[in-house]
This record gives sequence, structure tokens and C-alpha cells, in this order.
Amino acid sequence: MTIADTADAQSAMVRTYEYDDSSVVVADLADASAEPAVDVVDGTAIVVLDGRQHEIDLPQEGTVADTFMKNGVLSIELEGTR
Repeated sequence: MTIADTADAQSAMVRTYEYDDSSVVVADLADASAEPAVDVVDGTAIVVLDGRQHEIDLPQEGTVADTFMKNGVLSIELEGTR
């Protein structure tokens, strides 16, 4: 497992976990009071939450398998990476 840390333009902590055949991108949106709207365009996850937009760069390969939010942490699961 490989871990990479970044911060997006709005200072949300973003971490990527890379496994043999998948990746998981997690973003700490702890101050969120609602479910986010997530759309993926050209390798970037666009997250709209509480009237704010966050852009998160995703790993180059893979397709989005699932997105979910739990306890203020957004997870984006990608299949077929590597």
C-alpha cells in the first residue's frame, strides 16, 4: 500500500491509498453538514458541498467504482489502477 497526502485549493486534507488493483482517495470534509454532490470530469473529482466546490485530482488510471461519505470523510474508490 502506498499513501500520498495533498491538500486541495480549499485546504481539505486529501489522502490517496494505492493497492494492487485499486485506489481509494479520501478527503476530510469534517465541517460538512450535508451529503456532497460528486462528479468526475477528466480525472478530477468535483465535490460540491454546502455551497462550496472542491476539486480533487484522481490517480491517472482507473474508473470510479463507488463514492460515499461517513463521519465527514468522503471516500472515492477506483478500480483498475495499476
